[in-house]
Amino acid sequence: MESSLATSIGKIQLERPIMLASGILGISLDVFNRLYHSGAGAVVTKSLSKEPWEGYSNPTICSVKGGGWINAVGLSNPGASYFSKMIETNKDVPILVSLVGSIPEDFEFMVKQFENCKVTAYELNLSCPHVAKVGLEVGDDPELVKKIITTVKNTTNIPVIAKVGLGTTNYLNTVDISVESGIDAITAINTIRAMVIDVETKRPILSNKFGGLSGKPIKPIALRCVYEISSKYDIPIIGCGGVSTWEDAIEFFLAGASSVQLGSIIGDNWIGVFNEINNGIKKYMNDNGFSKIEEMVGLAKKS
Repeated sequence: MESSLATSIGKIQLERPIMLASGILGISLDVFNRLYHSGAGAVVTKSLSKEPWEGYSNPTICSVKGGGWINAVGLSNPGASYFSKMIETNKDVPILVSLVGSIPEDFEFMVKQFENCKVTAYELNLSCPHVAKVGLEVGDDPELVKKIITTVKNTTNIPVIAKVGLGTTNYLNTVDISVESGIDAITAINTIRAMVIDVETKRPILSNKFGGLSGKPIKPIALRCVYEISSKYDIPIIGCGGVSTWEDAIEFFLAGASSVQLGSIIGDNWIGVFNEINNGIKKYMNDNGFSKIEEMVGLAKKS
């Protein structure tokens, strides 16, 4: 029997296990359709706020020697109300709407904007490393996390996912309170707070000084976090951080993830990369006698 790439993240059913991560090409329904029909199992939007945000001035992104990127775009977005109108004609694409805010009422307002849209899940950005008063500052406040998740869960029947990152406190505390509050799944991890300095100008390169490190350098850290979360909690996990090959995806499955997200690698081959990784996963499954993704999930913990 030929192996199947279908996977489930709790109540979320996907035909393929590879998603577009938030912040990458995540603002156009036309692009979402192209990605979906080019092998993406789902797409995650850019993080949306209650009101439109302009973001930071340039430069907002720079490469890192040895691979990877540091970005401080500043969560620029057109706002949830405007974006909901952009995707209200969606029929086919599994869309995970990423939301960012500082108080529960922000999230309640935003979720209500998508009541008439086909949305697969909401991903709560509790871990952006470079925007004040949202992201990591929210994720590091257990009571605020609890209030936000409870509010969103009481506002919608659609699955809700918490995206966690490495803040000033133990990220497992955020996972713990998220699970207690009834979260449907965890995305781990977000970018990691970092910076680069230009030795000629003797100044930080990014206008915001600090940004989020993504790409290959953070994969071992993200993999460790997925393994830790899956070892401690019975919660579906989406792996995110440095996935660029089918081998990377398999590692995340073995560590405990049921799906993975691609971000930085999209810049190299954004149309072909999804099918390349899907084909690699399927060959590995056929070669190793796996008929379903779920048969691989968490196997590394049993060795």
